[in-house]
Amino acid sequence: MARDTIPIWNRNQADEDAMGAAHAPIWRRMIDLGAPSDLRQSTVLDYGCNQGGFLRLLYDRHPFRSAVGIDIARESVARAELLKGHRPIEYKVGDQATALGQTFDLAFSHEVIYLLPDPAAHARDIKAALRPGGAYVAAMGCHTDSSLWPRWRALIAESSSIPIYDHSLEDVSKAFTETGFSVSVRPLALDAFMPFTTGSAYFPKVMDQLRYYTSDKVLFRFVRVP
Repeated sequence: MARDTIPIWNRNQADEDAMGAAHAPIWRRMIDLGAPSDLRQSTVLDYGCNQGGFLRLLYDRHPFRSAVGIDIARESVARAELLKGHRPIEYKVGDQATALGQTFDLAFSHEVIYLLPDPAAHARDIKAALRPGGAYVAAMGCHTDSSLWPRWRALIAESSSIPIYDHSLEDVSKAFTETGFSVSVRPLALDAFMPFTTGSAYFPKVMDQLRYYTSDKVLFRFVRVP
């Protein structure tokens, strides 16, 4: 069932606009680990695209044939369309990949699954939108197996325009396995310096940040079994 659309995900517009730059090192790592080097004949889906930065970065590094980004945040999607330039990308408002009426070779999402009420329904939707053998690479640090999640859950709830959910890594793995995917996972293991802000509500200690980016935040790779 499709969810209602919203203007933007973060209630604070300045924070919404700042997310792209903050996430860029993570996106680069996702691309390094999850994207084939040659995407020239590939179609790509970005599920939960926000202002479209991930697909722009991916195309500039590994040009693809075409891509679609979808999100329920109307103003963010409009911003993504303005910023895409010459790139062969469409940005659309919605949360159902199957509603796009096409299949993709590769799909990505970054910190989206914890915003979805039913991982199994999401798995079915992604399966229907992927070609057999196609892969879905999903980054997830917001899960109940993270020691930071109780703190983060309260902080994110204050800024999010939509509900958030408590999913474990096992919940997500089981949902995709039972839907007909082979499931593999690894730590994101970010290979970049990340700025540390003293007094950060999200990372009270340096070790919190190091632990998050080396173990808590993971990359799932779900491959649709032919």
